[in-house]
Amino acid sequence: MSGLLSGKIAVITGGGGAMGGAQSSLFASEDASVCVADVNLEKAEDRSNLIIKNGGKALPYQLDVRDESEWAQLVKKVENEFGPINILCNNAGANFRVSFEEQTLEMWNQIIEVGLTGSFLGIKAVVPSMKKAGNGVILNMGSLASIRPGGGSPGYAAQKMGMLGINRSAAASFAKYNIRSVIISPGHVDTPFLRENNPHSPNGWDTSIDNPENFNKRKDGTPLGRLMVPDDLAQAFLFAASGNASMITGSMITVDGGAAL
Repeated sequence: MSGLLSGKIAVITGGGGAMGGAQSSLFASEDASVCVADVNLEKAEDRSNLIIKNGGKALPYQLDVRDESEWAQLVKKVENEFGPINILCNNAGANFRVSFEEQTLEMWNQIIEVGLTGSFLGIKAVVPSMKKAGNGVILNMGSLASIRPGGGSPGYAAQKMGMLGINRSAAASFAKYNIRSVIISPGHVDTPFLRENNPHSPNGWDTSIDNPENFNKRKDGTPLGRLMVPDDLAQAFLFAASGNASMITGSMITVDGGAAL
């Protein structure tokens, strides 16, 4: 442990999932106190227990990122437990991998509300706490769809392109308070989001990377020759959260093995 985040307090949404979980564990190993926030409390508790077992500080919290009142309660709980918040990681997301014509309004609304509105509400809720702390970093989850949306799920394309706007707006709005905002866009990451059939990310044999054809298509589309794993992305989040990135704000960091080339 190098203590890159010594004394920092982080809120990580989707913290019980693969990518948010990797961030939670890595940040805790760098001496941050971490609120593992997830809509699934059991997953949040499992990740928090692992962090605590390894000597870190963690607080599990059940959070629906679409609920403004739940965000307010989370900030109050974290401040009471650890102190003012320095880092927010907006990971929560959803996708329905169907064509423009097949995507329903319900699908569209869920993608936008979880990924875009949830990030907006998180920033609104956490910035006053960052002002108390005297500094802050907002880290937003982008995607290849933030670079080249393509003709797939229109809700996902709109949400990930929208994250560029939220990120730049937050960076410009809060720089005077020593608060930075960075969007980090991954390529193809081997996680349950692409493998399993989840309510927030349904997959069948035609979309899951359990299907060798789908796996190889993503792998072959990555010039560095492999799918990413959650720790690849967590390292980029750690860099962006740390003092090593103290003059990076409003920017996008692409971590994709060359997939967007």
